Amino acid sequence: MAKFSFEGVACNMLVTSTLALLVVFHQVDSVNAQNSTDSSTNVCTRDAEKCKNGIIIPMWLPGGNLSPGDKAARATVYFAAMMYMFIGVSIIADRFMSAIEVITSKEKEVVVKKPTGETTVVIVHIWNETVSNLTLMALGTSAPEILLSIIEICGNKFQGGDLGPSTIVGSAAFNLFIIIAICVACVPSGEIRRLKHLRVFFITASWSIFAYLWLYFIMSVSSYGIIEVWEAVLTLLFFPLTVLSAYIADKKIFFNKFIPKKYRTSKHRGMVVAGEGDTEMGRASHVEHEVFFAGLEQEDPDIQEFEYHRKEYMNILRELRKKHPSADMKTLEKMAELEAINRGPKSRAFYRIQATRKITGGGNVIKKSKIESRSSLDDVNEEQSDEDVTSVFFDPGHYTVLENVGTASLSVTREGGNLNKTLYVDYKTEDGTAHAGSDYEKVEGTLVFYSMETHKQFSVAIIDDDIFEEDEHFYVRLSNVRIGDEQGLFLSSDLDDMAKLVSPFVATVMILDDDHPGIFHFEEPEVCVSEAIGEVSVKVIRSSGARGIVHVPYHTSDGTAKAVKDYEHQDGVLIFGNDETEQIIKIHIVDDEEYEKREVFYLNLGEPFLEKKGSGKSNSFDQDSSAATSETDKEGNQLAEMGKPRLGNYVKMAIIIQESKEFKGVVDKLLKKANLSLVLGTSSWREQFLEAITVNPGGDDEESEEKLPSCSDYIMHFLTLLWKVLFAFVPPTDYWGGWACFIVSIIMIGVLTAFIGDLASSFGCTIGLKDAITAISFVALGTSVPDTFASKIAAVNDQYADSSIGNVTGSNAVNVFLGIGIAWTIAAIYHTATGGQFEVQPGMLAFSVTVYCVEAAFCIAVLLIRRRPFIGGELGGPKNYRLLTSVFFTSLWLFYLVISSMVAYCYIPGF
Repeated sequence: MAKFSFEGVACNMLVTSTLALLVVFHQVDSVNAQNSTDSSTNVCTRDAEKCKNGIIIPMWLPGGNLSPGDKAARATVYFAAMMYMFIGVSIIADRFMSAIEVITSKEKEVVVKKPTGETTVVIVHIWNETVSNLTLMALGTSAPEILLSIIEICGNKFQGGDLGPSTIVGSAAFNLFIIIAICVACVPSGEIRRLKHLRVFFITASWSIFAYLWLYFIMSVSSYGIIEVWEAVLTLLFFPLTVLSAYIADKKIFFNKFIPKKYRTSKHRGMVVAGEGDTEMGRASHVEHEVFFAGLEQEDPDIQEFEYHRKEYMNILRELRKKHPSADMKTLEKMAELEAINRGPKSRAFYRIQATRKITGGGNVIKKSKIESRSSLDDVNEEQSDEDVTSVFFDPGHYTVLENVGTASLSVTREGGNLNKTLYVDYKTEDGTAHAGSDYEKVEGTLVFYSMETHKQFSVAIIDDDIFEEDEHFYVRLSNVRIGDEQGLFLSSDLDDMAKLVSPFVATVMILDDDHPGIFHFEEPEVCVSEAIGEVSVKVIRSSGARGIVHVPYHTSDGTAKAVKDYEHQDGVLIFGNDETEQIIKIHIVDDEEYEKREVFYLNLGEPFLEKKGSGKSNSFDQDSSAATSETDKEGNQLAEMGKPRLGNYVKMAIIIQESKEFKGVVDKLLKKANLSLVLGTSSWREQFLEAITVNPGGDDEESEEKLPSCSDYIMHFLTLLWKVLFAFVPPTDYWGGWACFIVSIIMIGVLTAFIGDLASSFGCTIGLKDAITAISFVALGTSVPDTFASKIAAVNDQYADSSIGNVTGSNAVNVFLGIGIAWTIAAIYHTATGGQFEVQPGMLAFSVTVYCVEAAFCIAVLLIRRRPFIGGELGGPKNYRLLTSVFFTSLWLFYLVISSMVAYCYIPGF
């Protein structure tokens, strides 16, 4: 299988290239024969095109008999204007790619149902990564080439031209040969970069070669020199087929039917061999917003990605906590968000924007200040609620008193709002199991909070008796809260909405009987604690009596949580003094910072026993002796007669250790907030104009914001200031989910591209270059420079090669299917509707396409061979192999330029 994946594909591509070479030689012979017999149909000339009016820019007059000095001056002006337009395209493409990042980064919550019946919520991207790369991302990086081809057709009255198609082919050659050559060489020494989505690369590479072979076919074979409607429409339809086939490869649809189970894809390597007995990863089925798993070993790739990111964020938090042990969680959260964005996977859009901003003095894309400002805004939004309303409540809401306490004091608190106002609130007791008159004295009244008073107390009398009875309770309710002025002189109903009762506005008062040794138990059968709590305090309650000194043994026992590893074992005795109703057992919890944790251990109570009066030590109460044993001590007689202490219902408590809510909360926030779209996007025009007029220092390190901009930063900033301010008028990416920015940006790119086409044509005719040569050299170079820097940054910083070279093949295919497909479809339909034919002479274009296809096959074969163990990956590797590969790819591009130029100037016959 490994041989099939690498040597087999390489062999197929070499065969394809050989066939293409045979086609080249055959066509050269046929064209020579044709030119020798009938030169009137396709005359080749070495003269450059004469300068003419452009689509937007008129011809620079006078147009003929120019001196060499005039030509040089005009060429300099055209070239400088063309380069300035390229800069403008790069800057508006920055905004365009930001919109694409915002659009493709949209997420949704999916409820996952596991075979056990448990559910969990995961966050997944709405856009598939492969689909977004081949559609919006490819459109973003290739928009100038695509729009140039369309604008040239429309501007030339639907007649074919050399500039648009040649730019597409020349840009493809530059991208494939030069960009990959640079990426191979720039990877740090000793490191390699491998393609993560190898199947997708196979598909897009095949389509990229097919696209240009198809271009040759419809120009030179199917209908020589004529582009028919079906040919143009089919060219356009190949675009969705490319996207669909890449999506199928990415999702492994039908893949498992043709690939043996022992070969599978891992996260860190492309195609690897798995051991016998491994199961193939399947896909979960999506039903509306829920995911159902067919088996324990079947997971959706989106779910896998979600879990991968969650573990990464957990590791980031642990590392930061170790480095900054004294930092609070809010500070750690901001630091973790910055670190997560820096470490996380980057899209092609990010690297393109990063490259553009570094060139133009925009600084680092990931700005610490921007993340902190967004975090602060989120904090304000979370904390901002009911600031002008005063809340009134019991504090605390539950009271426990002994029967002989005399009076119980209850506390009421007000907080928030205007504390200068006088506040009134009524209170009243209500019966529960305790009854007014026999267990407590009924009370009711009004509490008055004067200016700046925040706490008030009132008392309720408790009635004592000598009758043994169960514990009882009653309630005290607050009602009718209202506001007066600062002096409390009047009340106004208009101010009633400035204060409200909040929970707990009903207090519970528990009366404990004191005529029995008591019943001992926990408050609840189980308790959930966070692993970050440090120490859990468990309350042991003494109810239905509080007389005498009682000893209660206790000990912990393992469940799924183990002593030492998860908690500290406890074994001891609690001593309840006379009238003492509560004791606390403290247990240390070990924090190992797990995201989803649910482990349990148990705390057990032993049989309680009384301490005999004057013994000085604890003795077990004789379980077989009579409850009416006579003692010389009067108090001792009463204790014995009242009976023995005993255990209640809850004597074994389950202590469930869960993940730290704080830790989990930060991880959950990172999953939502550590999104590049939040950094790349903008929320207001004010933010865009501030970014436009501010010069920032370049650099990838976290401290780059604190550094002063360099001289080159200032120079590039002021050179590009006009474009930055102009494009700050583009709608922010937060509007319409990024689509407003997307639409306006692509319109502006089209306008600038029209200027570039005119300037390039005028520049070429001034210095004696044909449009085809100008296109494959200067124009292709200008449109590809930002992509070159983006790919270089991606190759150095990303752990995979997909962002640097994986998208090159896809973009090359999209250029043909969209750029030429749309333009030629429009022209072919127009000419057919008007009774004519859309003519495109193959000539130099068909020849350069064929040369490109042959060289592309060799290039991709070399990349696949580099995956073998002696190198290990498409990029990087041993120094000698890196140098050899880069030189080879560069020579392919130079050969392409030379051979295409020789055909254009008739030194070699074209097709």
